[in-house]
Amino acid sequence: MDPIDLLKKEVNNRNCNDSAHDFQHVMRVYKNAKKICKKENVDEKLILSAVLLHDIVSYPKSDKRSKLSSMESAIESKKILKKYNFSLEEIQIISDAIRDHSFSRNKTPATIEGKILQDADRLDALGAIGIARVFAVGGFEKRSFYSVQDPFCKNRLPKDKIWTLDHFYRKLLKLESLMNTKSGRIEAKKRTKVLKDFLIQLKKEI
Repeated sequence: MDPIDLLKKEVNNRNCNDSAHDFQHVMRVYKNAKKICKKENVDEKLILSAVLLHDIVSYPKSDKRSKLSSMESAIESKKILKKYNFSLEEIQIISDAIRDHSFSRNKTPATIEGKILQDADRLDALGAIGIARVFAVGGFEKRSFYSVQDPFCKNRLPKDKIWTLDHFYRKLLKLESLMNTKSGRIEAKKRTKVLKDFLIQLKKEI
């Protein structure tokens, strides 16, 4: 069996994360990455392997270990890739991409594999699916939708561990400017407009 198919099967069998970071999320990121790969001169096998394993360790956002998820996923990915006869060089490239892709790392990956993984993952935080995911996480963490006094962070810093809507201002609306690839930026612009239109409509309703 193709190593990518073997990895899909393994990740699907192991994945038991929340609905914003489940196997469906992994496969949406996979789809995004495939589209970006068509525009870049890259080894698709390495990038898609990194995508499949990027959330193999995923702690809830309220867990103190949450910021360690990408680093622990990188470590766990090495163990998995060895089982499927990836070379040491391939394993290092894949694990480095996984380690550095996370928003909380506040880092631009050094490799094209890491940059594409980061773009593909960030695209899933935008658009209609991004809205669904952010409120899924907010519900899972039992956060209020928004601050009644200042829902849209006009006169305060965002506190997304308290109010879900604040996550738009702390992270989501920033992602378009942080994309690494041209095709990633084009798609991010479209999906960011969906977020902005949602905020406009929400303002009318509340």
